[in-house]
Amino acid sequence: MAHTAMSGSGMTADDPLQTAVWRLRSRACWTDAAELLRPDTPAAALQRASLLVERCLYTEQGWPDAEDALRTAEALAHSDEERGAAACERGYLAYAATALAVRDRADEARAALGRAAALIPPGATGRALLDFRRGLLAENLAHSPQSARAAYRRAHAGASAHPDPLLLSFTWRHLAGLALRDGELAEARHGFTESLRIREELGYLVGTAPALASLADTAPEPEAARLREEARRLFRLLGGVPTWLAERLDPPAATA
Repeated sequence: MAHTAMSGSGMTADDPLQTAVWRLRSRACWTDAAELLRPDTPAAALQRASLLVERCLYTEQGWPDAEDALRTAEALAHSDEERGAAACERGYLAYAATALAVRDRADEARAALGRAAALIPPGATGRALLDFRRGLLAENLAHSPQSARAAYRRAHAGASAHPDPLLLSFTWRHLAGLALRDGELAEARHGFTESLRIREELGYLVGTAPALASLADTAPEPEAARLREEARRLFRLLGGVPTWLAERLDPPAATA
C-alpha cells in the first residue's frame, strides 16, 4: 500500500516555531506538533489539520481530531488557494480512511481532490502536492498505474521547481514503486535510493523506515537483510509507527 505525508520540511532558520513543529512531526509526535499551532489564521489552521491527518495515516488513530481540525481550516479559508488546500486535505483524509479500510470514502476523496484541482491553478505552490495525492488515488483506488505515473511525474516536476524536498522523496519513492512493478529494477533502485537520501538529509525519521524497506526490495543479499534490520530498528524506536509497515517487515517487527 502506498502512503505519503504532507509536503514541506519546516526547517527554517528564521522561524523557531516551524523548526519545532518539524522536529516533532518527523519523530511521529503529530499531536504535540499540532498543539504548538494556534488555529487562528487560515495557514495555521490548515497546517494543524495536515498534521492530524498525517497522524491518522501513520497510526490509524485520531480520526475525530483530524475531522475537527479540518472543519476549522475549511471555515477559515477565504481565497481560492486556501479553499483548494483545505479540499486537498479533505480528499487526503478520505483517501486514508479508504486505503486503511477504516471506511469507504473513495467517492468523497475523488470529489474533494477534484474540487481542489479547480481551485488551485497549475504552477501554484500547492499544485504539486495535489497532483501527488491524485496519483495515490489513481494507483491505489482506481488501480490505474498509467494515470498514477503521469500524476507522480507532474508532482515531481512541481516539487523540483518550487522546491519541496520532502515531497520529492515521495515522488521518487512512488515512481520507483511503479518501476519495480514493471520489472525495471535499476530504475526502481535509483528512485528508492534518492528517496532514502533525502529523508536522511532532512531528518525525517518517521519516513526513513519505509524508505529502507522499499530499497531492500531491490537490493541483493546480504544488503537487503541489513536494510530491513535497520527499518525494523526504527520501527521499534517509534513504537510501531507507521502501523502499515509491520506487514512488510519480518514477524519480529509486526509484534514490536
